[in-house]
Amino acid sequence: MTDPTAPLPHDTTIEVRDRCLCLHVQRAARALARRFDEALRPHRLTNGQFSLLMALNRPEPPRISDLAPFLAMDRTTLTAALKVLERQGLAASEPDPNDRRSRRVSLTHSGAARLMAALPDWRAAHDALDAELGAAGGPGLRAALMQIAGLDPALPDQGGCDNKF
Repeated sequence: MTDPTAPLPHDTTIEVRDRCLCLHVQRAARALARRFDEALRPHRLTNGQFSLLMALNRPEPPRISDLAPFLAMDRTTLTAALKVLERQGLAASEPDPNDRRSRRVSLTHSGAARLMAALPDWRAAHDALDAELGAAGGPGLRAALMQIAGLDPALPDQGGCDNKF
């Protein structure tokens, strides 16, 4: 029987370091977040705010319950992030006319202008990253990440991102 108080062998730490996809994805996510935060800093946006504002850029204002799964966020975290954007005048919310218990969130004119100004820097950061990853790197990585998220890379309209997006 194994002693539960005995330390794990160091080899186990090395195994997890080398094999753990979660660890590698978290590290990569933090590095990407820093990279895109830096690219978007002149526009006073974080990468998360950019993604959230972009998710609002659709013909009909989405409900918070539609945005949460698309952004893979829980509703409480999403609501807090939206409040910051609303205070900055970049987003606005109002009750859903069809269901007063729900709220619809829209991009304001200021939010759209901020997105438009930030887009060239976002594209430049992505172009540089795609160049570093090589021809197959970016598309292959995106496909693998979508698969892990339970999405089919061959189907573009998933995760709350329908044709109205």
